[in-house]
Amino acid sequence: MHTKKQTISIGIQDFEKIRSYDCFYIDKTRFIKKWWDLKDEVTLITRPRCFGKTLNISMVECFFSNLYADRDDLFKALAIWEEEEYRKVLGTYPVISLSFANIKENSYKENLKKKMC
Repeated sequence: MHTKKQTISIGIQDFEKIRSYDCFYIDKTRFIKKWWDLKDEVTLITRPRCFGKTLNISMVECFFSNLYADRDDLFKALAIWEEEEYRKVLGTYPVISLSFANIKENSYKENLKKKMC
């Protein structure tokens, strides 16, 4: 059996790009079901640096956002796609996603100063 070698992407934190470029991806889509089923009002995701937080948030955004309503290709062959009820949820919500991944300063003032330069 011949398997296609996939590129191991380093630094891409965008779920759509990783799936569209057919990069190696460890399926974390079970997180969507687990998180959604908990029905928490607030979720705090804490992990060390470079632990996949931004990529996971991007994955959740792609799954729920109505901007990706026609992008079932991103999730086919992943664990969440085995759940028929979740296929119906794909792309049905307006999503606002904020990332602080590129903010490296220690204070608001330092960050603001950097942005003005």
